Amino acid sequence: MPVEKKIVSPHPPPRVLPPRPPAAFASPEDALARKQARERKDAQVRGVASIAAMRTAIRQAARELPTISSVPRLGVLSAAAFRAQAALGLPFLMSGMVKRWPLFAETPGILRQRYGHVPVRARVGDYINTAFAADRAMQDMSMLEYLDLVESGVHALPPYLGNLELRELNSQCHWPTYFDKMGPPRFWIGPAGTVTPLHCDYDDNIFAQIWGSKRIFLSPPHHDEFLYPSEANAILFGSPFDPEAPDFDKFPLARQASMVECIVHPGDMLYVPAGWYHQVRALTFSLSSNRWARAVPLALQGA
Repeated sequence: MPVEKKIVSPHPPPRVLPPRPPAAFASPEDALARKQARERKDAQVRGVASIAAMRTAIRQAARELPTISSVPRLGVLSAAAFRAQAALGLPFLMSGMVKRWPLFAETPGILRQRYGHVPVRARVGDYINTAFAADRAMQDMSMLEYLDLVESGVHALPPYLGNLELRELNSQCHWPTYFDKMGPPRFWIGPAGTVTPLHCDYDDNIFAQIWGSKRIFLSPPHHDEFLYPSEANAILFGSPFDPEAPDFDKFPLARQASMVECIVHPGDMLYVPAGWYHQVRALTFSLSSNRWARAVPLALQGA
């Protein structure tokens, strides 16, 4: 009897990521209790008494900041020099450090060749207008399937791998110890045209551009009063205003919001202070990574 040959796939099947919990079935009381518990935990992690008080302090401190017309570009900074610069409360670029990372020396082809089997969760459909909604359209797939989907061009808005923990890439990124306590690296992968709409995180953020270029618009924390913000959670607020296509008829207060634009190039690292609104668009196929601090923002530590 002939022996049946078993065909073995070169890659394991993609792991299906668990769906988000059905918040729609929770009672208002349960939802409020979970929100309050999360805020208490967020405050404890950051060493503050209240996240709401921290947000207020960030906005109040920002009122003393000078208006900037460009984002300053610096070289590689030591931890002490970085913290001194960040204490000023303004964004800045650093050149050179990311160019030392092993991943910087690779090409996008490595995603297919070495990481095609990695499970990812892609943002698909209209992920801009639903960016901060609990039911944002997402699709589970492998890295290889994602790259094939991008190449197919079937979506008007290119699918985006945003805010993912890709532990397989961590060893190729050598982060500086600028913050005493940092969250894990998050990765952002996508072609030209992928967008993260205007929002702010109430944590200090260092953003590394590894491949490709991105355009970033920034607005100071206290200008949220002009940006029609809505709360996604205590640390994250989104804005419906689009600085790339401003609709001042719909959002008239946005005329008063200060916006500064910068381009991050391969090898750049951008510091985004806690509370600064930012919108990010990929100008080419792009790989970025960032880490958020989990502590009192540097601009407040002297207060």
